[in-house]
Amino acid sequence: MRIRDIRATTVTVPLEAPLRHANGCHWGRFVRTIVEVETDNGIVGLGEMGGGGESAEAVFRAMKQYLAGHDPARLEEMRFLIANPTASLYNNRTQILAALEFACLDILGQAWGVPVCEILGGRLRDRVRFAAYSFFRYPHPSTGAGEVRTIDQVVEHICSLKRRFGFTTIKVKAGVFHPDYELEVYRAVAAAFPDDSLRFDPNAVWSTEQAIRFGQAIEGLRNDYLEDPVFGLNGMRRTREKVRVPLATNTVVVNFEQLAANALDTAVDVILLDTTFWGGIRACVKAAAVCETFQLGVAVHSSGELGIQLATMLHLGAVIPNLSFAADAHYHHLTDDIIEGGLMRYEAGSIRVPDGPGLGVKLDREKLREYSELYQRLGGYPYDQDPGRPGWTAIVPNDRWADPSDDRPVSVPY
Repeated sequence: MRIRDIRATTVTVPLEAPLRHANGCHWGRFVRTIVEVETDNGIVGLGEMGGGGESAEAVFRAMKQYLAGHDPARLEEMRFLIANPTASLYNNRTQILAALEFACLDILGQAWGVPVCEILGGRLRDRVRFAAYSFFRYPHPSTGAGEVRTIDQVVEHICSLKRRFGFTTIKVKAGVFHPDYELEVYRAVAAAFPDDSLRFDPNAVWSTEQAIRFGQAIEGLRNDYLEDPVFGLNGMRRTREKVRVPLATNTVVVNFEQLAANALDTAVDVILLDTTFWGGIRACVKAAAVCETFQLGVAVHSSGELGIQLATMLHLGAVIPNLSFAADAHYHHLTDDIIEGGLMRYEAGSIRVPDGPGLGVKLDREKLREYSELYQRLGGYPYDQDPGRPGWTAIVPNDRWADPSDDRPVSVPY
């Protein structure tokens, strides 16, 4: 087999409500680039990358000059061909490489008649557990429903997620309001769900001193970990020295050089592996093996996936032995998907690893067209801006907090 063509299509898929985070907001939808790699014998492999638009699509078109005629099984050579680490200072193509690796693994699985997880060493589990990923949310721009702002709304929303999907792990995404208010929220969640494990993520916008205060205040709760309370390995290390809660990251250990630095002088206890940020599923499997060697925890990170990337997360979760935590996924906030059959189903807080060849998912061409047209109508959105606070910019460490009593409606294109 040889690669013959590479195609990229930008889509935007609606969410139940806009998701607020420390650096801005998901404005009621996700924008993703869907990648198709076709071989000379007609097999089409699927990939996915966050963001999109003309620039992203042009990058994937440009990859044809590197990969036309390339054997999709030669993945290590492809890594150096398009994302040589010594050139990353000038041209970092890590996320592009990831989408292409997804597609090539999908091709190989289809050609060989096996799921991707069997190519990667064989599945250790048939299902992957997920956490209830709870956000502060603005109301839906059309219906006005779905707001999550007050403590009661947070608890009610998590109750709904548990009823619908069966989660037994709860993640609170924060960094939006003052840490004192968010501490009240987290304590209320812990009190409402005493049998569930918990994790908290303020997206690295606190000072080290604030992180220590917060971390010490939650030491008695049933924490999986405190995720990215501060930015930087040294800030995490200072926090870890004074807080008896495991620290996790998806921001300061996202490549092998940083992983080595963390192993030599530990700042982070749990590494959140992202199949996009690390450059593919195979890179995450390698990183998980390093973590196993140094007895670091491992979890699976979410970067706002549709069904193709979710499939990569499931195949990753199937094969790494040291996946000791429930995975994260934004997936349950989506209203639809671009894969055949629609949204994958949660059962008892977990999703089954696909059994079909390759990634085990297929494009729904009608949905791809529908959400491509929606993107063309709406365009992108500024992830790092908040529609409810015009002119606001996050700083690190942040002191520009949103007001939890502010219930003014926001205008979001939809």
